[in-house]
Amino acid sequence: MFLLCCISLQTILVSGSSLSDQIVQTPVEMFESLGKTFTISCSHSIQSYDQILWYKQSEGHEMQFLGYVYGTGAFPEKGLNVTMDGNANKDQTCTLTIKGLNVKTRAVYFCAARYHSAAYPCSSVHKPPHIPVQLYYLL
Repeated sequence: MFLLCCISLQTILVSGSSLSDQIVQTPVEMFESLGKTFTISCSHSIQSYDQILWYKQSEGHEMQFLGYVYGTGAFPEKGLNVTMDGNANKDQTCTLTIKGLNVKTRAVYFCAARYHSAAYPCSSVHKPPHIPVQLYYLL
């Protein structure tokens, strides 16, 4: 819970900077049927950054923190139907998987890269908001 408060209050958004250009998230759009599973990948090429944070933005709702990967350890928020995997270090890949798609999972998803240090415990760089994954349903 403390981590969530720290991120929401002290996250530094850097849109259009050279750091945000070093974060890659795929796919850009996804069309999937209800009940299915989907996976999003995120990687970065920023020296010393060792965490990938995942967020969800549903239409008409506040942004939701889904969890994070620190090194090779995954820490999803409790009560969410998501899994996280991979390696959050430079030039590695992390994944966010959502199982059992339903009307509540329709949203924009995005990742952020972050590092932790004693001097700057909550520094992060988000992928710019114009390049998130948008999830659509096929009915």
